[in-house]
Amino acid sequence: MTYVHGSRLWTKNFIAICFSSFFIYITVYMLNTTLPTFVKEVLHGNQQQMGLVITLWSVGVIAFRLFSGRWIEMIGLKKTAIISFLLFFLAVAIYLGAYGILFLLIVRLIHGGSFAVAATATSTLAADLIPDSQKGEGIGYFSMFMSIAMVIGPAIGAYVIHGYDNSQALFIVSLILSGLSLICLVFVRHSQQTSVRLITNEKKSWRNLIERKVLPISFVGFLLSFSYSSLTSFIFSYTMEMNLSRFSGLFFVIFALIIIVSRPLVGIALDKWREHFIVYPGTIIFVIGVILLSKSETGFLLLLSAAIIGFGYGALFPCFQLLAIQAVALERRNIAISTFFLFFDLGFGIGSFVLGWIASKTSYQSMYLVAAIAGLACSAVYFAVHHPFLKRDK
Repeated sequence: MTYVHGSRLWTKNFIAICFSSFFIYITVYMLNTTLPTFVKEVLHGNQQQMGLVITLWSVGVIAFRLFSGRWIEMIGLKKTAIISFLLFFLAVAIYLGAYGILFLLIVRLIHGGSFAVAATATSTLAADLIPDSQKGEGIGYFSMFMSIAMVIGPAIGAYVIHGYDNSQALFIVSLILSGLSLICLVFVRHSQQTSVRLITNEKKSWRNLIERKVLPISFVGFLLSFSYSSLTSFIFSYTMEMNLSRFSGLFFVIFALIIIVSRPLVGIALDKWREHFIVYPGTIIFVIGVILLSKSETGFLLLLSAAIIGFGYGALFPCFQLLAIQAVALERRNIAISTFFLFFDLGFGIGSFVLGWIASKTSYQSMYLVAAIAGLACSAVYFAVHHPFLKRDK
């Protein structure tokens, strides 16, 4: 494998991959927030079926994420990206003919799988295109585009699904956005010309799917995602119980805006200082925000907690992702990224289930306190698996 790093961050290629990721994440956030409503209002599904459209998506993401790094190694990075984006685009097109629950659920499984591979490929492409001296800053900007999509996607979805009587408008807009993501990807010129590896006689091993060197930091990411799942999965139910539902949408707007503002600054800091100066303060800030959320009885406190959580999460996620990339040699970068995101996806899925069970047995307030403990555990595990053995100076 050959990687060529330029001397500038904001090249045409880097901008193109950022926008490609931006459009695909808008599509994901738009559909994930509106499809349960589509199932209920158009397909006349029940609560269980509404939940299944998200569950099967997650199953597809986790299952395909495990193999995504390996496929990149076998097929080549750019080719894998193009194929996965095409499958993503085709899955969105198939939604236009989704008139039954079972058919929709099958498509969701395939759609989640194609997204898992596409996300791994774009993250690897972005990491390759960022100069070594600006890795932290570049990853901060790249992930910032995802955060912007986090705000715009649900807003577009809500406008379309409530503003048009024709439910197909939702899928037409999704098809346009996914098409734009594919077009942007096509314009990315990547210096890595990876040939297909001959693996017919290669011994089967989990090492070909999992990068052991990033397992420690991936587990830290798992804990962060476990805690973070309490926000996206239960904030609407929590605010309804607290009679603060009118603030739930604004909660995510503030959360995402703080991430957008903070991530470039965090990235620059990562390039100048050791990651310890980001992880420990970031964890404390994140935990304080989650605890404040559990105690929020007014709209002001709820939105303040969104800002605090956003600042902490916005610092931690790119830091952990950067550590996963730096832990391996260039030729193992794709496996490292897929391993990290696999654990992050698992944390989100397991966290949603476990924290939901805790909320059903106790209260949302107790659930968020458990989420805060999981967030605090990030620092303890990080210290145990990373801090004492860090040899690199900045």
